[in-house]
Amino acid sequence: MGSVIIGSGRALPARIVTNDELSEIVDTTDEWIVPRTGIHTRHVAIEETCTDLGAQAALRALGLEEGGWQREAGAIDAATLDMIICPTLTADTHFPSEAARIRERIGATNAVCYDMSCACSGCVYGLSTADLIMAGAAFARQEAARTRTPLRCNDVRRVLVVAAERLSKLVDWEERATCILFGDGAGAVVLEWRDEAETGAAGADGAAGAAGADAPGILSSYMENTDDVDRTLWCDSAFASRKVPFAADGTTAAAGTSATAAPRLAASDAESDPYMRMAGQAVFKFATSAMMRCTEEALTRAGLTTDDVTLFTPHQANERIIRYAAKKMGLPMERFQVIIDHVGNVSGASALIALNEALCEGKLQPGDIACMTAFGGGLTAGSCVIRI
Repeated sequence: MGSVIIGSGRALPARIVTNDELSEIVDTTDEWIVPRTGIHTRHVAIEETCTDLGAQAALRALGLEEGGWQREAGAIDAATLDMIICPTLTADTHFPSEAARIRERIGATNAVCYDMSCACSGCVYGLSTADLIMAGAAFARQEAARTRTPLRCNDVRRVLVVAAERLSKLVDWEERATCILFGDGAGAVVLEWRDEAETGAAGADGAAGAAGADAPGILSSYMENTDDVDRTLWCDSAFASRKVPFAADGTTAAAGTSATAAPRLAASDAESDPYMRMAGQAVFKFATSAMMRCTEEALTRAGLTTDDVTLFTPHQANERIIRYAAKKMGLPMERFQVIIDHVGNVSGASALIALNEALCEGKLQPGDIACMTAFGGGLTAGSCVIRI
């Protein structure tokens, strides 16, 4: 039994920003940026919303718009989705959730939805969570059949995981250390649970099921959190410093007003910083360590080694991080899908975009093994091993 990727898609804003353009607003150059990051260009959302990007990636993953990858021929009906999970830091609204907005846009009328906040690890956390939820639903179905009782939870068989980000809204465009790194975009996958009982039979969309030792699916996952006591990666909430009524001094009215006036507004403990902040060296140290540790743990859980992996599709934070980890693991860079050169760091969407590019380019074929590893604010980290 397992969660099989049956569709994959990505979406990037139309506006491409070069390093030379950045040099016009901050003290930097293309010659300075490329050796330190590997980034030449990134996409910045000017007209597109987070919902626009997420919905387009989702529609491509479903095969309802050109540019995606599907396991079997034919589009996937959005109404067959049981759940939408959206890892994002930059939802267009606090509520409804970004997942709910995407649900409405793509016509996923039967899906329950929620967002996840786990920064750049959103791809792995989203896939792992979807896999666990579908596994739990499969167990519940078996128990309901055995005991002849009603199903005790939602019957979740298809999940859309769509990570969508507009990090350009969190970047301080006057701070060189961060504004050169980040871009906007979205990546999506459709996961379908396939039971052993479906071998040779039709799945939810009429396609053949899969089972056995070489069956496709998520083979293992690993997630972890480390307390970020030094604020290595940090972004305050934009509303954290908004003033509220009921001042600490007990007064209920501003000076010169009547006793029936509105309560005095009390300031928060500290003014919030609306921009993303990052301690570069500390992030590099954490990221390289986490990438190797999480990859090893997930592969061990799957009973595999790095030799079994066809392609690594890591989070794209900095090309130097990928190169350092590859060298430490004794692997050539050809084994890694690197996209940061033309998209920058797109947080939780990065590895999903990399996976989609690899699938669309034919670098990953059915039966191949992909390993997705990510790390980010929280501090979060994790890895998934997937048989395509």
